Amino acid sequence: MKKKIVSMLLTSAMVVGLAACGGASSTESGVTNGQSSGQEGSGESAQAEGSGERQTITWSVIDVNAGVNAVGDYADEIIQQIEDYCGADLDIIWYANDALSEKNSLALTSPSTMPQIMSWGGTVTGDVVSAAKNGAFVDLNNYIWDSEKYPYLSQLSKEVAANLTVNGQLIALPRTRVVGRYGLSYRQDWAQKLGVELPENATPDDVYKMLYAFTYDDPDGNGVDDTIGMEMTLYTGPFDIIQTWFGCGNGWQEVDGKLMPVWTTDEYFEAVEYIKKLYDDGLMPADFYSRPTDSWSNGCKTGENGVFIDVLDSGKRIWQYFEADETYTASVVNPDEPATMNLYGAVNGHTLATAGYNGFFTLSATTLDTEEKIEAALTLLDRLCSPEMLTLTQYGLEGINYEYDTDGYIVDLDAETEDQAAVELANNYKGLNQLLTFLPSSESSTGAIPIATNKFNEAQDAAYAAALPYAELNPALSYLVGSDTYSQVGADLDEQVTAARTQYICGSISLEEFKNTLDSIRSQGYDTIIEEVNAQR
Repeated sequence: MKKKIVSMLLTSAMVVGLAACGGASSTESGVTNGQSSGQEGSGESAQAEGSGERQTITWSVIDVNAGVNAVGDYADEIIQQIEDYCGADLDIIWYANDALSEKNSLALTSPSTMPQIMSWGGTVTGDVVSAAKNGAFVDLNNYIWDSEKYPYLSQLSKEVAANLTVNGQLIALPRTRVVGRYGLSYRQDWAQKLGVELPENATPDDVYKMLYAFTYDDPDGNGVDDTIGMEMTLYTGPFDIIQTWFGCGNGWQEVDGKLMPVWTTDEYFEAVEYIKKLYDDGLMPADFYSRPTDSWSNGCKTGENGVFIDVLDSGKRIWQYFEADETYTASVVNPDEPATMNLYGAVNGHTLATAGYNGFFTLSATTLDTEEKIEAALTLLDRLCSPEMLTLTQYGLEGINYEYDTDGYIVDLDAETEDQAAVELANNYKGLNQLLTFLPSSESSTGAIPIATNKFNEAQDAAYAAALPYAELNPALSYLVGSDTYSQVGADLDEQVTAARTQYICGSISLEEFKNTLDSIRSQGYDTIIEEVNAQR
């Protein structure tokens, strides 16, 4: 039986999960798709005004599929439809996610051959800021606010735009994400069986009691000591979320009228002591620091763990895993029903906010050396936000990859099948969602596609809405972009802070050594960063 698509955000959420965790390990494909055809666009083409010929746009794109991107039997047809609709020919260069930073850094050293559009992960820092100050990228302020030419790009949030601005120039377009996306999800049936369901306004102590019960009170009822409360890998983002529960903010916090890194606050150390207690009491995997991120969520899926702290849509996907035919997991309360996840969200009135984006696109000021080329690239990015292109890049071809049911909703022909040939249909369009900015927002973009909803999607949307009022934004994000010192050494110093935190939590260093390390990090440049951030306010 065909399976109806049930998530308005499925594709974008999957990509975010991969980006946040470092992505799946893959090899640089080194191949290009959609070489210039020289064919003029159809009547629906959005060829840039004033252009005498159709431009070929070179684009470095993140490969999260180990080289299997747009390689199916109908891939060329899909690329051709994108080109005709957007009025430009595509020359795509796929870069493995774990090689992206190195490849982009190399590209910056050869301005004359830089891809015209470049994909980046995370937020604007380091090499990007330095390159922007040297004039490497097009100032998009001069273009995208024209709502007639760019009806989708022009709806970019001014707050998010500020985080992509260097010296007053908007140097990138974001891959937009839900702001209230982070939180806590937990195994509902385990909590119900043990009587430790979280109350409406849960405290860190409530979470501790749940984790302890999930670890030591045999939540699966098999009589074996084989469960650990909280899922954790070497990606320590969950610790950043837990820190917000204690009121220390997201990355930076205002203290006595001055913005300071959270690791300079008393609340931070209270949070770290809490996390250390979770570790010392065996409520998370003892070897989390060596567990690869590509196995993240497997602990909850296989019944090792009952709490997952990160994006709430991952909790939803664990729940879907429990109910899928091939991975069906029975509830410990009622074996005739499937196991469930509660997408709980904020704890103690706090959770982490996203930056409003994860990853971004820059436009080269050297290889996009004419107005026609710049407008062709921006028209391409804008047109990819249309319902037609959102559907094509995420679901493929009607009649081949999907069809509409009697209610007008998309039915995915690639899903729920044991026929390998049918599964491989997704190769027609796989990876093309990496071309999308999802502007004006990921919700409105995917909402433009007629996709059926159900309890999973409804629970996710409700969890996002509930988390949003408590999501702590990083108040220094736009100022960090303008800090010269942060662009040079900030990423390395941040990694040192994270590493020292892990070492203290695991008992490798003492509290005094931990604090001394943080003091050393301040002397290595962070005090200067603090000064530069506050000087901009």
